[in-house]
Amino acid sequence: MWSPRGRSAPDACPGTLRVHVAADGNLARVRVPGGRLHTEQLVALTAAALDLGDGALELTSRGNVQLRGLRAGTERDLAARLYAAGLLPSESHERVRNVIASVLSGRIGGGLLDVRALVDELDEGLCADPVLAGLPGRFLFTVDDGRGDVTGFGADVGLLAVPGGAVAVLLAGTDTGVRVPPAAAASTALLAARAFLTESTAQHSTAWRLAELDNGVRTITARLHAALDLPMVAPVPADIPETPNRAPVGLVDQLDGRVALAAVVPLGRLTDTQLIALAAAAGAGGDEINITPWRTVVVPDLDTGEAGRRLATLAAAGLVADAAAGWVGVTGCAGSPGCAKALANVRTDATVVHAAAPSGPTGLPVHWVGCERRCGRPTDRHVEVLATIEGYQVSLDGRPRSRSATLDETAATIAAARRGT
Repeated sequence: MWSPRGRSAPDACPGTLRVHVAADGNLARVRVPGGRLHTEQLVALTAAALDLGDGALELTSRGNVQLRGLRAGTERDLAARLYAAGLLPSESHERVRNVIASVLSGRIGGGLLDVRALVDELDEGLCADPVLAGLPGRFLFTVDDGRGDVTGFGADVGLLAVPGGAVAVLLAGTDTGVRVPPAAAASTALLAARAFLTESTAQHSTAWRLAELDNGVRTITARLHAALDLPMVAPVPADIPETPNRAPVGLVDQLDGRVALAAVVPLGRLTDTQLIALAAAAGAGGDEINITPWRTVVVPDLDTGEAGRRLATLAAAGLVADAAAGWVGVTGCAGSPGCAKALANVRTDATVVHAAAPSGPTGLPVHWVGCERRCGRPTDRHVEVLATIEGYQVSLDGRPRSRSATLDETAATIAAARRGT
């Protein structure tokens, strides 16, 4: 049986310069560390999608952005546009800037540390180290302000604010016992990433993730303790959520009296109309848009009245800010015709099922996939809807519930599975 430890080649994750050739044209992935975009960056991405691609942007499960339908040979044009917008600070590191951070950190309550500056420091340090350009494109950092909203992603290297003013260092979702002050957190995370590369070389491994190394967590933990001259005595263990806590949907009160607007992007695909509305909403606030790993977008720093007006505009454009709407928690892969391996047009079928779903408690998340590769699957418990040659198979906890030939039957099974029944 195949095992990740038996990988025989480097990962093939796309970037801006190394695109993926899909059935509907080339695909480029733009890393957005911490999910934070300025308005002018969103405008630049929108223009690139319209001029070079299919006119839309896709959100990924790591809070990054994808452009599809790119014409062959447009990579340099796209790179120049992204560089001018500040979205490509390092060509050599562009695929390894995978950083997920707590949503609305420093703006809403519950966190122990505003991690926005820490994310910037981590990204800058990552790009400044030539060695770290050798990280796999799947290698992931998380920076959690203490709310536990992103720690559950089980990053290769995680930073988690803990009581007492320290930051816990996690490896593959495991507490290493290392505690550092916030000022040393970014450098310690980068030290762990370099230790991963060193250990990969020592093991002659092509591992994409830290957990795939033999005794990776234990070995790299020992390297950290030795490098930092720390005793091998763990403090009080950190409270590590098993799964991420999903981002809010709707209007969210900020600590400063302003409001953030959080909306679901159906199936993670932003149309040009939605992008224009988002840019206008951000311009009415703090000129910032947050992209989340749950395929939602957040516009912070709006006055109360303005937030209500912008919510109505985004809803009219097709985004969803009702926490009880049928689209909440629904994601999917590209499906056909964009992916040659897909057995169904999952986006169209998912839209038929969920766009007309009645409002009410939605229950467990749902992920639609066109083949057994299961691209973009969530890390938390969810209902899987898998396309097969005989129709859609609906599963929960890895156990098939049914295989239905019609969408009406599929919809009924999904509804029951979301309730856990």
